[in-house]
Amino acid sequence: MPSPSSDHRPAPANPAFVLATASATCALIVLDTNVVAVSLPSIARSFHASFADVEWVVSAYMVAFASCLLPAGGLADRVGRKKMLLLGLAVFFLASLGCGVAPTAAVLNIARAVKGVGAAMLLTAALAIIANTFHEGPARVRAWAVWGTCMGLATTVAPLVGGVITQWFGWRWIFLLNLPVCAVLAWCASRAIVESRNPKPGPLDIAGSLLFGSALALGIWALIEVPADGLASWPTAMRLAACVLLFGAFVQVQRVRAHAMVDLALFRQPRFVAAVLAMFGYAACAQVMMTFLPLYLQNAFGLSAVAAGVGMLPFALSMVIGPYIGAALGRRVSSMAVLSMGLLLIALGNLLTALIASDERYALVALGMIVTGLGAGILNGDTQKAIMACVPPDRTGMASGISTTTRFTAIVTSVGVLGAVLAARTHTAFLAAAPLTPEVKTALDAGFMSRVLAGDTAQATASLPPAVRAALMSAAHASFASGFAAALGLAAFIAVSIAAGVWLLAGKSEAARMRGAASNG
Repeated sequence: MPSPSSDHRPAPANPAFVLATASATCALIVLDTNVVAVSLPSIARSFHASFADVEWVVSAYMVAFASCLLPAGGLADRVGRKKMLLLGLAVFFLASLGCGVAPTAAVLNIARAVKGVGAAMLLTAALAIIANTFHEGPARVRAWAVWGTCMGLATTVAPLVGGVITQWFGWRWIFLLNLPVCAVLAWCASRAIVESRNPKPGPLDIAGSLLFGSALALGIWALIEVPADGLASWPTAMRLAACVLLFGAFVQVQRVRAHAMVDLALFRQPRFVAAVLAMFGYAACAQVMMTFLPLYLQNAFGLSAVAAGVGMLPFALSMVIGPYIGAALGRRVSSMAVLSMGLLLIALGNLLTALIASDERYALVALGMIVTGLGAGILNGDTQKAIMACVPPDRTGMASGISTTTRFTAIVTSVGVLGAVLAARTHTAFLAAAPLTPEVKTALDAGFMSRVLAGDTAQATASLPPAVRAALMSAAHASFASGFAAALGLAAFIAVSIAAGVWLLAGKSEAARMRGAASNG
């Protein structure tokens, strides 16, 4: 992401209007990122899509978003932040239209990828505009507080908004309603925002951008196709090998370039590595639940889209409360300890939810959501602050880019990994629970389980007799709950492991600091 501009342009006539426009733009991205998850079963039923197709609805957007964040920041510095914002709104508008009228799942996923590119352009430009409008002091503190509040509100209402639109208007309107919003934001931006750019931008790292994006896409492709191809298959092995090779090439490019996207020297600092690791753990083990929880509530409990959106509120609201707990903890313990505690809360919440996922009592599931949400709320702001505290002021733009890229890379990687675990365990549990009569075995074609996982159980069993269909629907709900529990168990293990890593790295950093103080003394 771009760092604050060093140019001195006149302040806009109404900074509050600029802040509102930029914050609303970022809130639109957060809404679009989280609102789609509730509609996934409806999309699956509309297209008779497989589980992999449904995963790509999320992953295509996230891969493009994560891949383009760093280069989009550099491009905004060159062409101008206002121009980049308007161009991003145009791309987002057209991609939203493409999503809304998509005739097939494949077209929808392509449009989602284009939308991810537009979202990266919007986010980097909007953040740079805020930083360029509000300089050091109380005004900047208030501006970021307003921005953070907008992000929190967007995250909180996204599941409910998605459920209402999906159930009452149809999933296509989740995308089509972006069109008037983009038009209003474009009008506001053209009137209120003063153009700014970096007068001395470094060269764009096109090679690094292509290598990183290609590596990420291949890795996610491999993970998403594991349920269909198998973990030990040649296609999976080739995709993973290509991912590793491309990522290695990316690291090498960053090492030799004078103006690299990522300063690898930062990763020699244990505190910086710990903070980035905590960001990865938070996104991979907690934020990813914004994708899987709506699927679980609809597939395992049979809830409607609106009910699933309401059912997500304990998680979303506890994320709003979490930062206040984090602030209170920060006054008593170190920032690294706060990060470790947040990760342990996420692990505990995931484990609690996993243990009662097969139970039909929503109240117990909501309790697990609250614990996970509190841990996520603690980490949502503290991970960003911890990363930024490790770099000098002139590198905060790049550090912010690393932070945001880490967050979305973690989400999309976790969707692939946890999705593979969810699919494998659901399949095993279904075969154990389903009445495998000859008639049922005939109905269980290669795509049956994939449609069940995607939330299209009704269509998958439509041709069966009513008694057999009811038995299979019951088995499908129970097996999805079992698969969800397995995925959460893995997420809890990952969160605990990362918490331990953060704690050890923090201790290593403190020991190095003490040695440095002793040698200077």
